Amino acid sequence: MAIEFERVGLGSKFVPYMEAWDYQIQLHDAVAADEQSPRVLFLEHEAVYTAGKRTEPEDLPLDGTPVVDVDRGGKLTWHGPGQLIGYPIVKLRKMSAIRLYVETIEEALINVVSDMGIATAQIKGRSGVWVPGKNGEQDRKIAAIGLRISHGVTMHGFALNCSNELAAYEQIIPCGITDAGVTSISEELGRTVTPEDVVDRVQTELERLLTPQVV
Repeated sequence: MAIEFERVGLGSKFVPYMEAWDYQIQLHDAVAADEQSPRVLFLEHEAVYTAGKRTEPEDLPLDGTPVVDVDRGGKLTWHGPGQLIGYPIVKLRKMSAIRLYVETIEEALINVVSDMGIATAQIKGRSGVWVPGKNGEQDRKIAAIGLRISHGVTMHGFALNCSNELAAYEQIIPCGITDAGVTSISEELGRTVTPEDVVDRVQTELERLLTPQVV
């Protein structure tokens, strides 16, 4: 079945986290019941911290900023303007292929970022896309992945740092990782690259790589 793509809010429209979450749930239930084609949502969120199931009290923002508890895996992270969010709501052909699904998302984002001249990689034991550190520098995460699968259908997804400010990460330990940093496409290239600049390319890669895995 062909994957549909929907751009919920990019550029000047930032989507509240709970609004997007409610929409994900509606689509998830419809896809699980075979009433809806698989769909990938693209958007930018209003600034928010979200805490996955493995978040610990010491992970929370130092300044007391409110946090939304969510049902995805992983720990604490930040979402906000300048970050391309992708929420694939798809039914996997094989439940045993969850790791392959995560690696496919990573591969799609690596292809996009690498084509822009940024060397990225997957790191064993750590989800997401990374810019490897050189000469003793820390690795830097450029895209995070967190998901939930229920009734064989995925929810949540990825956050690709494009033109977002990185200061919000200074208040937390992103994804609970203390020995690595965070970066963005704009930071690495030294020029502004927005979610709107990359969304077409991300869509092309996801459509090509994900389609064989979905019902």
